Amino acid sequence: MSPRNLLSDPAWQGSDLGHPLPDSPHAVSVALPRWRDVIAYEEKDPACRDALQTIYPRFGLHPLIRQLVQPSELAGTTVWPYPTEAAAQAALAHCQRKAPKSRSELIAIAGLTCLRSDAAASPHAKAFWQHTGLGLSSRQAAIALGKETSPSSTSGDAARELIRKRLAGIHGVDAQQISLHPAGMAGLYAALSAIQTLRPGKPTLQLGFPYVDVLKQPQVVFHGGELLQPQSLAEVEAALDQLQPAAVIVELPSNPLLRCMDLPGVSALARSRGIPVIADDTIGTGINLNALPYADLIFTSLTKSFAGRGDVMAGSVLVSPQSPWAASLLAAVPAIAPLSDADAIALEIASRDVLQRVPQLDANALLLAERLEAHPAVQRVLHPKSCPNFRALMRSGAGHGCLLSFELKGGQEHSKRVYDALRISKGPSLGTDFSLVCPYTQLAHYDELSWAEQCGVPADLLRVSVGLEDPEALWMRFEQAFADEESGETLKKPLTTG
Repeated sequence: MSPRNLLSDPAWQGSDLGHPLPDSPHAVSVALPRWRDVIAYEEKDPACRDALQTIYPRFGLHPLIRQLVQPSELAGTTVWPYPTEAAAQAALAHCQRKAPKSRSELIAIAGLTCLRSDAAASPHAKAFWQHTGLGLSSRQAAIALGKETSPSSTSGDAARELIRKRLAGIHGVDAQQISLHPAGMAGLYAALSAIQTLRPGKPTLQLGFPYVDVLKQPQVVFHGGELLQPQSLAEVEAALDQLQPAAVIVELPSNPLLRCMDLPGVSALARSRGIPVIADDTIGTGINLNALPYADLIFTSLTKSFAGRGDVMAGSVLVSPQSPWAASLLAAVPAIAPLSDADAIALEIASRDVLQRVPQLDANALLLAERLEAHPAVQRVLHPKSCPNFRALMRSGAGHGCLLSFELKGGQEHSKRVYDALRISKGPSLGTDFSLVCPYTQLAHYDELSWAEQCGVPADLLRVSVGLEDPEALWMRFEQAFADEESGETLKKPLTTG
């Protein structure tokens, strides 16, 4: 059977619960087609969890990884496999630091170094796995299980070199400035590790509401992280003087509010105090934005728009040649867990069309944002086109990225019904060639909805990663969802187009 084409046959109905997105053994997203499925997932409902054919790899153990480690999970323990002994040692040290009376140990499974933790240490082991992205990939697990063939290291080296050259061409830097890592969060881990050589033992300062793990990793794994949503550069200046952070972290733009800080202004304030700036350009992409004059380190989740397929995990770190600390940072970025041969080959193939694909994603997202803004059911649309700080960083002729968020006038109950009615694939992640929608706050902040609300992120927010569908067909799906919700249709009728 051929893989499901999610452009024309999206996973949107209740019967699609748990379907991998895309239809691949290495899919990084999974279908949660109804609002109640999202809640059941967050509540760890057994029926929902049993229906999932995959899981976002950092949020749990992929089925292939589960199959690999399950025989070694003694009663009351969990096992977490890592691609290198150094990564496993880092996970062990984290558990020992967070739960010194617990018992954790390193064991070998199929030639891999794995962390086995008791019940007391397991929450910390899971947190390290999720926040750092250093864990074993599904392709590495498939190879260890004998389900897939290990490629040669020569092929892996060639793929990594092509990827670095591709990224270097996008950013206009030498490929030597770029390192590859097994996930975007592993890129952040490498960046923060490098920063510690300059400013050890200090917390970070996150500006603007961040993606959950961009905030959690400094807080949980390193030396703390403070969050500031400033209204002015004066507030930033005061926070820098008070906190004296290890680094300032910004997203270009933020997820899911899609806003940017005044990066040139922030950079000037930080650098004058000897404080580096770390930028995450995953959503905006280096194709659209030039942050090199102002960011000292740029990390990117290559899983998203760069790959575009949703079936390979990877990340990168770019040391800006314009950074006053460029030489020191470049020497300090660790290779604790390099991007594997198999994942590098998959990423190289997937990213060959990135320069053609990203502008189309950008254009489709902009058109959808404009149409949503004009719809009477929509309260507000969040899109980078409305952010002057984003526009100030844009390259000539560039776009705004593939992501938007929106709220409906009818509140959460309205959002639930529209979400259920939307005939596009529903699940976490972004940047795929097929559109994805999710109730972002419910997925990312289910246990802290009130806090998110206080930060300006409402519980009913719907986030859309816009794909390569025909824009007219995609818009018809939204119009049908609004109409079905208003009329109380049972949502059983087929799509009329697209």
